[in-house]
Amino acid sequence: MNLSLSDIVPPLRWTSPRQIAPIADDPRLPQVWWQALPVDRACATIGTPQVAARLADLSMACWGHLVLGDILPLVRFTDPLDSARTADTLGREVVHKLCLSVIERLLEPAETRTAVPPHPTRPELPIPELINEIFAELDDRQRAIARDRLYAPQRATLDELAQRFSVTRERIRQIERDLRDHVESWLSGPDAAPVVAHVTWLRGRLGSAVPADDLAGAVAWHRADLIALGIPVWRFVRTLLTGFEQVDGWLVAGGADELREKTRQLFTDGPRPLPEAVSLVSQLGVRDDVAERWIMAVPHLRVLDGHVVAWPRSVNEKAEAVLAIAGIPLTPEEIQERIGEDYSLVGIRNQLTADDRFLRVDRNKYGLTRWGGEQYLGIREMIAREIERAGGEASVNTIVSHLTTRYDVSESSVRAYAGGPGFERSQRGWIRVAGQEVAEPYQPRRDVSETRRCFRSRDGRWWHRVDVNAEHLRGSGSPLPTGFAAYLGMAPGGQLTASAPSGDVVISWHNQPTMGSIRPVLVEFGAQEGDHIFLTVSDGGELLTRFLQSAAPSLPPLNRALHLIGYTAPVASEAEGARLIGARIGLPEGSGRDDVLTRLRERGDRDILAFLDPTVP
Repeated sequence: MNLSLSDIVPPLRWTSPRQIAPIADDPRLPQVWWQALPVDRACATIGTPQVAARLADLSMACWGHLVLGDILPLVRFTDPLDSARTADTLGREVVHKLCLSVIERLLEPAETRTAVPPHPTRPELPIPELINEIFAELDDRQRAIARDRLYAPQRATLDELAQRFSVTRERIRQIERDLRDHVESWLSGPDAAPVVAHVTWLRGRLGSAVPADDLAGAVAWHRADLIALGIPVWRFVRTLLTGFEQVDGWLVAGGADELREKTRQLFTDGPRPLPEAVSLVSQLGVRDDVAERWIMAVPHLRVLDGHVVAWPRSVNEKAEAVLAIAGIPLTPEEIQERIGEDYSLVGIRNQLTADDRFLRVDRNKYGLTRWGGEQYLGIREMIAREIERAGGEASVNTIVSHLTTRYDVSESSVRAYAGGPGFERSQRGWIRVAGQEVAEPYQPRRDVSETRRCFRSRDGRWWHRVDVNAEHLRGSGSPLPTGFAAYLGMAPGGQLTASAPSGDVVISWHNQPTMGSIRPVLVEFGAQEGDHIFLTVSDGGELLTRFLQSAAPSLPPLNRALHLIGYTAPVASEAEGARLIGARIGLPEGSGRDDVLTRLRERGDRDILAFLDPTVP
């Protein structure tokens, strides 16, 4: 016998030896014996039960999701019912018994055993001609129904065929059923043995997922035409691959959704280098040579910089994946480029600032918080931190050296801040934090929760809604509510500079709080009159913004009210909508609809109130 174990177990041909060796290796056998050593010699060396045991262990560990007939095709002839079940459902003991039975039959002397179909070889009659004989004796109507319905990429309907041949739909259905029975009857006969053997070989060749085009090119004669039907042979062969689902250009054994989910689960713990990812996916039965293409075809996975990474919907998680692969801090511009999708730079910067998973480690660089390290706080705050570390006062030169070495800040900027408000000189010429009495925070007449167009997000941060008008678009400044300005830590006579990629925005408080031009921000978003910008200022002094286009007039009133608080997802009921609005305007949990209407009326949010209470004038 010259058959190796790989000749009778197709998955051994496409599974990496690195996965097989720990299970199949034996010191009494040569390395990779399953490819080179005849089965009878392996059985003579370690015993037939041991060879069958290793095959059973491989079936459970590597191919448990495959039906046993795809792992050991000869089982289809010895145990047809069990061959259609997966190794996982059969269990290791049954799989071992079935494998042992097949191998023992192979080892029987030729004169005492029933012939076992070998690995497919070229039959005396070429397979296309053999298949063609199935349809050679059919009449024109039967051939048309076979061609245009049974084996067509886009099946003709029963009505179309009934009209073409002037018969009833039921007659077409009956002919179709008879044709299927005719083909199945032929396949069960001895003449079909080469075709059945080829399909068995093909299952092992394809693996658990393969581009559908690979079927046509699996062997040269797949593209030959069946003369009787005028179709390529592979279309007929495709119908014999029962258990394969065709989805999005792929042939998938079993359920495509199940295999996709198993593939995604391989990468839930973080990015994997592509070679390692290919090895992992091959454990699911996907051939090494198509594994990368399969990964790229699975939704919510992406190949990025030589790694495979889970690629969810939110920009936060995509930024986290990009940083995890890079392994070093990146600028928002670099993160935007690597994500490569239609996310605005302002939006990415806002998410990096607001999400605790990210740590600002330099003036314009962010890393992952889990990496550790110190947060970049701004030059003034970092000067104060250096002074604290030095015991209360420090040399300006020392501070300049430390900060310019570690961060992307200029010497002139550090010296300018060190000589500005908040610091004073000690007797020996060093600087220390200026001794200031802590002033009581300014108390506005209305708290931010009682202030019109101010809304609280889930993280507790308050945002102010700006309804874009022509003045904003021209670049004019605009007033801010005193309650919101006080929330930002301001008081009359004060000034706050909020940094933004498009330029600083100055908020000053003279007679009333006023915000400088936000036109560059509006231009970046492509804002128009009637759109909305929700804005706030982070603890680090960055202007955070969220852009929202004006609501469509066709939206229901409740959804338009929610739109004005920055909520755009669907809601299940009016009670749910009222609860969301109550939370955004600072009401305690459990507040009812009447409480929400009262608070909106007190705050002056008449635009929201009008959508919730039609009686509002």
